[in-house]
Order: sequence, then structure tokens, then C-alpha cells
Amino acid sequence: MSRNHRPSFYEFFAGGGMARLGLGDGWDCAFANDFDPVKARAYRANFPDAADHFHEGDVWKLGTAHLPGQADLAWASSPCQDFSLAGARAGLAGGRSSAFFGFWRLVQGLNAEGRAPKAIVIENVVGLLTSHGGADFQALCQALADEGYHFGALEIDAARFVPQSRPRVFVVATKAAPPIGLTGQSPFHSRALIEAQGRLPAHLAVRWVWWSLPAPPARNTDLASLLEDDGVVAWRSPAQTQALLDQMSPLHRRRFDVERAAKGQAIGAAYRRIRTENGVRVQRAEVRLDGLAGCLRTPAGGSSRQMLLVGDGAGLRSRLISPRESARLMGLPETYVLPPSANGALHVTGDGVAVPVVAWLSENLLRPLLAGDFGVIAAE
Repeated sequence: MSRNHRPSFYEFFAGGGMARLGLGDGWDCAFANDFDPVKARAYRANFPDAADHFHEGDVWKLGTAHLPGQADLAWASSPCQDFSLAGARAGLAGGRSSAFFGFWRLVQGLNAEGRAPKAIVIENVVGLLTSHGGADFQALCQALADEGYHFGALEIDAARFVPQSRPRVFVVATKAAPPIGLTGQSPFHSRALIEAQGRLPAHLAVRWVWWSLPAPPARNTDLASLLEDDGVVAWRSPAQTQALLDQMSPLHRRRFDVERAAKGQAIGAAYRRIRTENGVRVQRAEVRLDGLAGCLRTPAGGSSRQMLLVGDGAGLRSRLISPRESARLMGLPETYVLPPSANGALHVTGDGVAVPVVAWLSENLLRPLLAGDFGVIAAE
């Protein structure tokens, strides 16, 4: 593939199409799939050509005949709940994460037909690295090796690009021998990733690639810069705000008050969490004041909705993060069409991949990898 060639891709578990937006106009989407009707409607609302390539339904009901041609890339952001620290940690055998194998059997079928994707990206939560003591990550590496792929991974926090703490693992695999010009040190080789690689058996370690992805420019936005005007959002009642304050630990409340006194304003993102204190489980409101939102989640009840606590000359007030703010925290453009309901919008954004992360990965690794104009490491 030359640099002038428009690479093609399949997007599995596509959600609202955030990976597609990150890859950008220089790529052609040959096929996309998601089983969730809310996400499917969001995808169709944002991509006029969806009728040509988007398939709504269970990945297990797809066959290789649904997949046209040979894609340069297959992107899979498979369901991550079973790997999440907030989930059941069921691993690859879990009901939701087993959707990965629905995707993987398609890769196996394409490989048998001689049209396997040239590269694969599998995106998931950081818990993938340690799930079942690393056995799930090893199983993923084994699956890639069995189909003839070289593979490596990067741990990238969306906070490098947008004011949201959202660490994710991106496993990048290539059929061709790994290019020397794209390997080496990277700020995205985290300690957890290095330890996960170190646990791999020798026959998988020899297929490992340390992808060299450079660090992006320093982020120039913070949470406050993405917030909507006070007059267009719904604020909670004083009693609700007081209840939130009462749920804060003395340490968190003191930090908030110190920030407000020092700067004249304090804006914090808050989640309610269950903590054990003196052997008793209590609900606490934990507020971060580093200019970042916490990791967006899908709405699974009121306790999972992220809130804002604001203290300034006008007093103390609180509210839920709005759907449009959640879209901005994912790097979505203002033109992105969100579902009409708040829960629907947060379902799409909270379960997606940050667009600028995909864009950085595409520009600095995926397109050069597929262009093939680097020297290569001899295949094992």
C-alpha cells in the first residue's frame, strides 16, 4: 500500500462510529457492525453512507460472506465490562466479552479464505492485561499468533488528548513482519503492559512488537473549557448539592475548599463510590480537581452518572454532566448527532473510544504500518 492509497477497514462493535471518526476521511469503511439499537441509530444518524455497509445485529450471526474484499484493517472495540475493575472480571469466558470470539471466528474464516485483514486493532480496558492473572491477555496473544500475526500493545490514556481520564489498551497486530521504523521505546509502554508482556511464554514473546508511538503535543484544554454555559443546563437543588457535600470525606471536602479559596473558583468532577471505612460500607462522593473528568461510563443507574461540583462567588452548586459535554470529552465534533435522550447519548459516548486517540494512532502508526515504507524485522 502506498501513502496515496486509501486503506479500507472493518469496524466491529462500532457503537456510534468513534473509531471511524478517528481514522478520518483518509480511510474507507467497508463494513461496520453493532448489535445495540441505540448505538446503531447514532451511527446511521452520523454517517449518510451507513446503508451501504452498516450491519445491525449479533456478531455471532455474521459470516465471512458479509465482509467484502480484503480489508487493510479490522478494528474491534469488543465489550469490556468483564475486564473492567467495575465489572465481574469474568474474562474472555464472560458472557459479554465472549463477543470477542464472535469477531475472532470471522478473522479465522477470512484467514482460511486468504483475505485476512493486514492489520488488527483490539481496544479494551486496562484490566485486560491482568484479567485472570494475565491468562486472558495470553489467550488473546495466542489467538493472534495462531492466525500468523505479530502483535504488541500500547496503553493510552485519553487524558493526553482530552480532559477525561480514560486509560485503554490498544493491541496492534500485523500480518507482515514488523517495520523497524515503527518499533522501539514509547511513552505508552506502561508498567502494567511491560509486566503483561513479561508473563508471556517464549513462543508468544518472540512474536511481540514494541510499537513506537510518539507522545502527542501537550493538551491545551481542561474540563472547565468544555462546559456549557450555566444558563442552558439544569442545576440540582440546594438540598441535593448539600447531600453531595455531606457524602464527601473530610479530606475531599477540605481539598475542594482550599482550591476555591486559592483560586476563587473550584470545579470538580464527582462520582459516588462505595468505600469501606472502619469495616462499614459507605457511599462517598469523590471529587477530582485536576482539570479532568473521570472516565465516562454508560448510565446504569443514577450512581454511575458523573456530576460537577462548582464553588465560586455565586455559592455552591452541582449538576450532572450533560450529553454534549460528554461528547466533547470523547473528542466528538459539535456536529455529531447525539441520541435525543440523555441516557441514550451517554450510552453512546460512555461506551466509545476517544476520537483523538484513534486519530493519533492512525497518523503515527497504522497508516505508516500499512504504507510499508519502513525497513522490516525479519519474520521468525
